[in-house]
Amino acid sequence: MATRKTMLPALACGTALVLGALTLPAFTFADGPSPDRSGGAKEPQAAPEPEAHARPVVAPKDEVAYTTAEWKGKRYPDGRPKVSDDLLTRMKIVSIEQAWGTLEEHGYHNQYTGDWKTLHSDEPVIGRALTAQFRPSSPGLEKRLTKAGHAAGHDGQMNTWPIAMLRNHDVYVADGYGKTKDGTLIGGNLGHDIHARTHTGVVFDGSVRDVGELSDIKGFNAFVRSWHPSYIKEMMLAGVNTDIRIGKAVVLPGDVVLARREGVVFIPAHLAKTVVEEAESGLLRDTFVKQRLEEGKYTSGQVDKGWDEVDRKIKEDYRNWLQENKDKLPVPADRVEEIIEETAGA
Repeated sequence: MATRKTMLPALACGTALVLGALTLPAFTFADGPSPDRSGGAKEPQAAPEPEAHARPVVAPKDEVAYTTAEWKGKRYPDGRPKVSDDLLTRMKIVSIEQAWGTLEEHGYHNQYTGDWKTLHSDEPVIGRALTAQFRPSSPGLEKRLTKAGHAAGHDGQMNTWPIAMLRNHDVYVADGYGKTKDGTLIGGNLGHDIHARTHTGVVFDGSVRDVGELSDIKGFNAFVRSWHPSYIKEMMLAGVNTDIRIGKAVVLPGDVVLARREGVVFIPAHLAKTVVEEAESGLLRDTFVKQRLEEGKYTSGQVDKGWDEVDRKIKEDYRNWLQENKDKLPVPADRVEEIIEETAGA
């Protein structure tokens, strides 16, 4: 009678085990303690803790580019949209109402916020936003973020890091979560540093100190929630060049800041040109209409209506007026020529 062979599953080899005439390999245990020759059991070794990765306070440039993906123009090395200096200069004729209205038409309904205190109510602040977000301090996290920031090349206290990144025509925009006492983001020294770098000012959902000294800096203005004599305390910098909330408005890095006594509008970089050009067209029409009303050439009923409803003869008069005065108007002459062409078929 033939001997029946028993088929055994393949096992990892260890010390051989003899069973009758059949030699079997010893088991190797995948889980749990493995036997040793002393009869004891070896406890499994704990896996090493994963290496901690520091969270950057300053957003990487690819993250900034993602946040501001609608912008298709040039960018700064930090990733922020670089709206041209020419547009920033032309932005000076744009009113808060004009900017807000254009943004509303394009579906941007969360760009305005008001109720500010200012150093100089008659001096606007216009420039590209460099954003910063502050939060109440959590000591352990603040220590790690500070250590990571120093390793990345940022010197000194956290509240100075955004200031060191500012460029000409930037506006430092910071979310200080409305904190007044111990929430003074800058004082006199930092104010001088900011102005030397930007020649503009700041917009803080928070407070500042040394108001008298800040007021004496020529060309500098601050839009803040309040003033307070205290020093900044129990606050930590949580992000730079990130999207932030200021009052009821959202702000992205590189947005154009338009701050006037009526309030502040944050204009998405990709809409800055549209806002300026629509404001320029509106300004020229209004200047023409007011002049003709003063001259008694037209009545309010003839011109105080939508431009599409204005008589063709008035529109022709407007084009001729533009041509005659294009070098005297508060709009670049080449832009006036564009407007003349745009209205030719109207």
